[in-house]
Amino acid sequence: MFLEQLVNGVTLGSIYAIVALGYTLVFGVLDIINMAHGEIFMFGAFVGMLIVSKAGAPLPVAFLGAIVVTGAMGLLLERFALRPLRKAPGVSNLSSLISTIGVSILLENVAQKVFGAGNHLFETPFAEIRFRVGGVTVYLVQALILFVSLALMTGLALWLARTRTGRALRATAENLATAGLLGVDTNLMITATVVIASAMGGVAGVLVGMAFNYINNQIGLSMGLKGLAIIIFGGMGSVYGAMAGGLILGIAETLVVAYGDSGYRDSIAFLTIIVVLLIRPQGLFGQAAPGMRR
Repeated sequence: MFLEQLVNGVTLGSIYAIVALGYTLVFGVLDIINMAHGEIFMFGAFVGMLIVSKAGAPLPVAFLGAIVVTGAMGLLLERFALRPLRKAPGVSNLSSLISTIGVSILLENVAQKVFGAGNHLFETPFAEIRFRVGGVTVYLVQALILFVSLALMTGLALWLARTRTGRALRATAENLATAGLLGVDTNLMITATVVIASAMGGVAGVLVGMAFNYINNQIGLSMGLKGLAIIIFGGMGSVYGAMAGGLILGIAETLVVAYGDSGYRDSIAFLTIIVVLLIRPQGLFGQAAPGMRR
């Protein structure tokens, strides 16, 4: 029983981690929180649902469709909601935050108008396929979600650490002006960051639909809030913190539902985050500000 719940928690946590990675990438480079990320993630889920459940296309097509649509949404977001404010003199980061909040509200209303307010089934052809690993029952959907999540997280970490483009992105995140002086096309790096983060949100949307078998126009808000909590918990701007925080939150929620009261699912999980932050305010993998160090 415990091992099965642990598998459920890791599966859920890996989805949370991908959502949080989208926030982390944008925050690390632009130093802003993209409040529209949750709604872009929601559109990825709807695109996947339309391709798999309505059109009957295979799952790889759903992932590809979600990546293309959400990546394009990220491109439009950066071009029309973030770039004009970034180039305007004397504009604070709060302006970009408010701009993304406006985009978030717009996208949520568009989704409600187009898809309606009810739940939509996300049916996959292998939803009931299961197998035994030792004494644990594992669904094929869970295995696929875990594989895609780990592959995406590992690929992102290797790309950031070992490729020239990844190093350029990290240089842009470290210091925008210095990166520009060293020959890095910072505008391209910023655009690529928002597009990649949005595309990852699209993948996470498809994974959520597979995990829960339904989606609605409110999942962006709930998953977005958890993504924000995770990046604070793991450490603002830390890729590894987003991964660890997502897994911890997913496991904590699952165990509370299995061994406690499902009504306290969110409260217990967030209480755990609060306790950790009281002990380590900068988060699990975050760096303390100079004034906070003893």
